[in-house]
Amino acid sequence: MTSADGVGSLRSLRSLGPEQHLSVHDHVVNDHGAWATAMNNLGIVPMGLGRQQLVSDSLCIQGFDPGLGLLAPINPMMAGISLVPPPPGPPIIKEIIHCQSCTLFPQNPNLPPPSTRERPPGCKTVFVGGLPENASEEIIREVFDPCGDIIAIRKSKKNFCHIRFSEEFMVDKSLYLSGYRMRIGSSTDKKDSGRMHVDFAQARDDLYEWECQQRLLAREERHRRKIHEDFFRPPSPPPIMHFSDHEAGLLAERLKDDHNFSEATAVLFTWIDRGEVNRRSANHFYSMIQSANSHVRRLMSEKAQHEEEMELAKETFKNSLLAILTQFEQITAVFTAASRQKAWDHFTKAQRKNIDIWRKQCEELRNANSEEIMGIRREEEMEMSDDDSDESPCKKIRREDNGVCGQSGASLREENDSLRWQLDAYRNEVELLRKEQGKACHPDDPEHSLNTHTHLLQQSMHNMHQQLLSLQDQLRSKEVELEQARDEHRYLEGEVLALRDKMLTNGDVVVVEGTNRETPEKVVNGYATTLYRSRDRRSEAVMRGPLTSEREALLLGIISTFLHVHPFGANIDYLWSYIQRLDTTVSAGELESLMGRLPSVFRQELSGVGATLEKRWKFCGFQSLASM
Repeated sequence: MTSADGVGSLRSLRSLGPEQHLSVHDHVVNDHGAWATAMNNLGIVPMGLGRQQLVSDSLCIQGFDPGLGLLAPINPMMAGISLVPPPPGPPIIKEIIHCQSCTLFPQNPNLPPPSTRERPPGCKTVFVGGLPENASEEIIREVFDPCGDIIAIRKSKKNFCHIRFSEEFMVDKSLYLSGYRMRIGSSTDKKDSGRMHVDFAQARDDLYEWECQQRLLAREERHRRKIHEDFFRPPSPPPIMHFSDHEAGLLAERLKDDHNFSEATAVLFTWIDRGEVNRRSANHFYSMIQSANSHVRRLMSEKAQHEEEMELAKETFKNSLLAILTQFEQITAVFTAASRQKAWDHFTKAQRKNIDIWRKQCEELRNANSEEIMGIRREEEMEMSDDDSDESPCKKIRREDNGVCGQSGASLREENDSLRWQLDAYRNEVELLRKEQGKACHPDDPEHSLNTHTHLLQQSMHNMHQQLLSLQDQLRSKEVELEQARDEHRYLEGEVLALRDKMLTNGDVVVVEGTNRETPEKVVNGYATTLYRSRDRRSEAVMRGPLTSEREALLLGIISTFLHVHPFGANIDYLWSYIQRLDTTVSAGELESLMGRLPSVFRQELSGVGATLEKRWKFCGFQSLASM
């Protein structure tokens, strides 16, 4: 038995109607013990209808004045406030309940409270077991009617029944009667008494109503979410009209207008995307596309104008900062003049302290503004260096191929770097002279000299860091250029070898005897070419050389797998169309040169007759491995 039982009993009393209050008053309110127990469990001083105290002060809350009101002051450390666990106390004693047809006797307080099963969702039905054999439906309704509105009572022949209430909270009230012994009238017959056990019951009607309620809540939630999404959804774009000659003329006029250009371009794009372009309307669309292209010059001029405005704003900002810095220098000069001995001795101690504080604040602000100006100058220098370095690799390769231009560009870069370093050195010297001048004005200020030295060290470290970053960027760019040059060299080498093989395979070879018979000449397609043995060996070594990159090894594995599942071979176009799905940068000549470099793995054969004659590549790696 817990305090929840008392709470349930009091709630049941508060939820009764006027007529039911009278019936309950006959068997509960007149019994002062049940009323006092229920009120004391809720932390309320038990008071009667005549404002008299029903129990002694030892059983009530300590230190409570009944004249202040009915409710006692709540202590946050009291049991039941969930801050501290409730201390174990004596079990709550249930009182006897008198009804018109029966009497309910509570169970022994030393026994454990009756157990209950897990509450089903939406439970409105309770199971009542242990009823007397002679208990009728009217007696059961009389006992459980104070708990709430009863919809139905299903009584069984085996001393139990199911009671369905109209609301879920009424089930909690009925659980308070679990453990009571019912005795019908004053009879001592065994059939007229029984110990009731009230528990949750799982009913299909309750589950169905609960599911309907959940579906209703889900629909309401979806409706609320949809309304919220519709409220925050951006408005739909205006519909695009269909193409016609009249609409095309209007759109052409709108394309010429700068204010309606964006909307007109969207309509033009929609028409082209719909497939409205045909032979009849091609001229209209061409004129509209031409009108759209005419805005490019306007956009570039607007961009240039905005860039000029931005540069002017930057220049204005920089000039304003310089003017502010000049005024800071003048104020600093005033503080320096006031700090000299001929004027310093005439000030009081408090005035000297204020002047010293003002001077330090002014120097800090001046240094911050000077740092900001230095940062702006560094950004301008970095932009200049970026403009110098923003060149495509092809332009760099052409410039390096041209020796004179390359040397002049290198000399200009070196001269620019040397001038930048000289400028940094001059700035450092100016800052050093400025700090020395300030130190001369305040020779006895060790803190000032320490700050000056620290600032110089920080500035030198910053310059070294900037130089290191620039060198790292140059190194990365050089590495990227070198890798691109290597890839291009390998690609060109493969193209040359593939072209040579194609010429040697398709051309008519004629041996021309010259004056020197040790150097025969071959005529390929009408061109005479002298083939030296050393060049043939070098070409064969290049063609049959090892793999040069991981990409070639990956292509080799894919080609081997593809040709292995095609035992009759495949032509180079079929193989290239398959591998191009995996790597779009690969070419047929690159694949042919790669397979030609490995004759022990791939073999080229002729298949077909007449017009169907074609060259097929086959995978012969297993045969070559077996013959080794």
